[in-house]
Amino acid sequence: MSDFAGKSVLVTGGSRGIGRGIALRLAELGAGKVAISYLRNDRAAEETAEEIRAVGAEPQLLRGNVGDPDRAAAFVTEAGPLDVLVSNAATGVIRPALELEEKHWDWTLNANARALFTLVRNAAPQMPAGSAVVAISSLGAQRVLDDYVLVGVSKAALEALVRYLAVELAERDIRVNAVSAGLVETGALDYFPERERMLRWYERRTPAGRLVEPPDVAEAVAFLASPAAAMIRGQTLVVDGGYSVLA
Repeated sequence: MSDFAGKSVLVTGGSRGIGRGIALRLAELGAGKVAISYLRNDRAAEETAEEIRAVGAEPQLLRGNVGDPDRAAAFVTEAGPLDVLVSNAATGVIRPALELEEKHWDWTLNANARALFTLVRNAAPQMPAGSAVVAISSLGAQRVLDDYVLVGVSKAALEALVRYLAVELAERDIRVNAVSAGLVETGALDYFPERERMLRWYERRTPAGRLVEPPDVAEAVAFLASPAAAMIRGQTLVVDGGYSVLA
């Protein structure tokens, strides 16, 4: 029997890119219901829902901004008791620090860090023992990337929150971990001014010889959400093909 047979899953930002890959993989592994939240692209969400349904899971679409605490709390209420929560939705303003404003800070930190806090605070009381929370981070949490100051700070906060939640929720036997993904070619890169140059650089510099793809991240999430990861708590698993280990 699958580790996820009949399980209820919520993947935020699950209609496209990495989130879509995670949602589909958990559905393929037997999840009974896969809820995905998304911000505004109804067509992409509906297409992903059809793919989830095609592999045998029941999809649920939740529309709204996960950075809004009321909406994030509503996602949990609407999805019902969860066995797996994946906090993947992310956004941010990609600019040098001196070109940023306080409103950019609020938007980015709320969506990328506070959302995890809100989701877990509302979901954990109904999650059964053995449940899992997995947050998606990035290399910018630990390293300095061009124009990435706000997203990097938000991801660093996310990883710190993962550690604190892992300890506090251990008494409920709810595991909390993160996956730090290397560069993945998704629509999110359209906001970077030198997208093509960045893609070429990462591919050339990655020891594995290729960029990370959504299925690579999805497999790591599935592992951390499974009973096989029972003794992994508060950790950030790096999936970047070896990029970050080079001097």
